[in-house]
Amino acid sequence: MPAISQPPKHLVREYLQRRSRDPKPPPSPEEIRRELGWGLLLPGLKLAPVRR
Repeated sequence: MPAISQPPKHLVREYLQRRSRDPKPPPSPEEIRRELGWGLLLPGLKLAPVRR
């Protein structure tokens, strides 16, 4: 079974189109990953905290 490291491009494009119409500020990287299903694909991945 091949490992999947990212969601399909068409899902990312659809997500970006939806986000471009939303007047709210962008969500956190964790929320973006959750919406695109990255957490399901990479369950043990630990990411560095976001610097602001």
